[in-house]
Amino acid sequence: MTEEINSNPNLYALLIGIDCYLPNRLSDGTSYRSLGGSVRDINHVEEFLSRQPQKPTKIFKLTASNPDPDTLEIGEVPKPKEPESQLPTYKNIVAQFGYLTETAAPGDLVYIQYSGHGGRTTTNYPQIKGKNGIDEALVPTDIGTEEGQYLRDLELATLLKKMADKGLLVTVVLDCCHSGGAVRGEDADIRGLDTIDKTPRPISNLVASADELAENWLFLTPEEAEESGVTRKATAVASMLPSVKGYVLLAACRPSELAYEYAFDGKKRNGALTYWLLDTLNQPMPGMTYKMLHDRINAKIKTLFPQQTPMLMGEDKRLVFGSKYVQTEYAVNVMQVKVEGNTTRVKFDAGQAQGLRKGATFAIYPRGLTSFSEVEQRVAVAEITELEASYSWAEATKILNPESVIEQGAQAVLTSAPVKLVRKVRLLKDNNSSQKKNAALQAVEVALTGNGWVELVGKDEAADYQVDIKKISSKAEAETYQVAVNEIIYEIYDRTGASIVLRPAFKISENNSAETVVKRLVHLAKYQAIQELDNHDASSPLRGKVVVELLGKQEDYDPVDELKPEPFADLNHPEVKAGEYVFLKIRNNYSSVVNVAVLDLQSDWAIDQMYPKTSQFVSLDPEQEELIPVNMSLPEGEEEGKDIFKVFATIGTANFRWLELPSLDKPILSPQAKGISRSGDPLGEFLMTFAAEQPITRKANPVAFPSHDWTTVQVEVAVKT
Repeated sequence: MTEEINSNPNLYALLIGIDCYLPNRLSDGTSYRSLGGSVRDINHVEEFLSRQPQKPTKIFKLTASNPDPDTLEIGEVPKPKEPESQLPTYKNIVAQFGYLTETAAPGDLVYIQYSGHGGRTTTNYPQIKGKNGIDEALVPTDIGTEEGQYLRDLELATLLKKMADKGLLVTVVLDCCHSGGAVRGEDADIRGLDTIDKTPRPISNLVASADELAENWLFLTPEEAEESGVTRKATAVASMLPSVKGYVLLAACRPSELAYEYAFDGKKRNGALTYWLLDTLNQPMPGMTYKMLHDRINAKIKTLFPQQTPMLMGEDKRLVFGSKYVQTEYAVNVMQVKVEGNTTRVKFDAGQAQGLRKGATFAIYPRGLTSFSEVEQRVAVAEITELEASYSWAEATKILNPESVIEQGAQAVLTSAPVKLVRKVRLLKDNNSSQKKNAALQAVEVALTGNGWVELVGKDEAADYQVDIKKISSKAEAETYQVAVNEIIYEIYDRTGASIVLRPAFKISENNSAETVVKRLVHLAKYQAIQELDNHDASSPLRGKVVVELLGKQEDYDPVDELKPEPFADLNHPEVKAGEYVFLKIRNNYSSVVNVAVLDLQSDWAIDQMYPKTSQFVSLDPEQEELIPVNMSLPEGEEEGKDIFKVFATIGTANFRWLELPSLDKPILSPQAKGISRSGDPLGEFLMTFAAEQPITRKANPVAFPSHDWTTVQVEVAVKT
């Protein structure tokens, strides 16, 4: 951990967000198109930082917002709304780095975030990287102008090294990527281009001399310098920066992956990394390290975007926002109370910028209370019904202490952010589609009627799934989908446009195909709801007390032999071959016995309780560990996949077999067919709803779910042939 230099450090921030890119044309004819959520990322981060007990001493902010289209004349070129001095041009970005470095003192905390496009370009430094070298870069808003140029990896590394050399404790968040592609539909976008820009750019830079850049680069990449002389391979934004003592880098994705922005609230986009970063920071646990922060962000992003894996580099064991920063329970203030008849409504000073969404529930405590560990002190439970950027209104769904009154100035703690159960579906039909296609999709629309788990997307909403039809045009496709060439089938896509292959495929000419497609959509909705299932209760005594880790892998395993697992090449992203064993260790660091069950979420959309096999759970005493060997496999016909091990721990008893699902090509069995009976306890009643034909409604269950005495931790393993 970094040694403290300043016993009372200041907090500085540099926030850069680019939605509007000035007209640009790259060497291959492509261009960096404008985005829709980068500036919103920055505004939400600014909101979050301004709410912290240690408010930032100074925020340096550069943004390029999209203009209001209604204000543009016909043929007018869109330009950012901000004045030139506030735009994230190359010149302004470098200057703000310099101002921040000069202003901050040794030991101060520095938070830097960039949201926008990432790019790759032929190197300006062949003497360092070789004549065929590539520079990875951030893409300023003025990249298309005559003086426009990238902020290249060598330059960014030098800017950060200057901060580290001064003794600043730096956190860098890069919500962008270098790999791009086409996105089906209009619900998600990608922050990067699938190209290497060969457009001639200015050779000079504003950061340092070429000699200083070279010296810093080779100092920061000694192993690569030894292996390849002066060449550094181009990978992705996560490897843009070498390791430097004094900073932590959280990047949106791995090499060759995509960084998405998406409308998480159904209407307005945010970067996936930024959205889950703020969501996690707003529900912290005491002593949260950057690794703990990354672990949760990774799990959340992978649920929505399997193709995106956030990366963590640097001092992952350091406490979030510096070694001296002590996270306390996150609480919001009750700003206003309205009593109308039997209804009590409260206004909180937190909203979308704090990662909240409609349906989130809060426990309200008496005014003046500072410790939220005593559950019996709660006055009421309230559920958010109206959500704005920086405030929200909630309705009291349950009065827990009739003798107490909800007062202005009282504080509330997030107890549960309800799982998104109902999913949205977009049918990809339009006026130009054939009559046969529209008729097939219309059949799906009819089949959706009366179903509670999936429904058609509304106007200005984002879809979770998209349904289209596809004509099989090759023998390879026919083998993949297990149908004949020229057959017309239904196809389901996720929110990014990636196909969810249905085997065997459903021909539009067959009876009940549309109904079967809807059943598969329900299956997917349940699977992803279970994958997202998490406990947000800041006062839960189990938070951080159940430790889960993967010890390594072995080709074979015999319980009588000494265990000698081989470490994973990348501990943050473990990968094994089918047939190998991995070893899952679970430790109870809580003061009392906890009951544990492990679910395996598989790549064929099946969910199975893999441990224990013959009972509901196993009980772990305080400080007891359990080691679980798992033989990894792939579904038949698959060459790669992933398994998510989701560990549930409870103080009481619960039956997690309610959450089991078969593979996507098999019908979902009823609880009666599986031999599961109701338990009667609150958590069990909630788990039971995942097996129901209709999801729970707020009217039937005013408190989203019991959230105090349980927790869940999950890890993911990639499997290949």
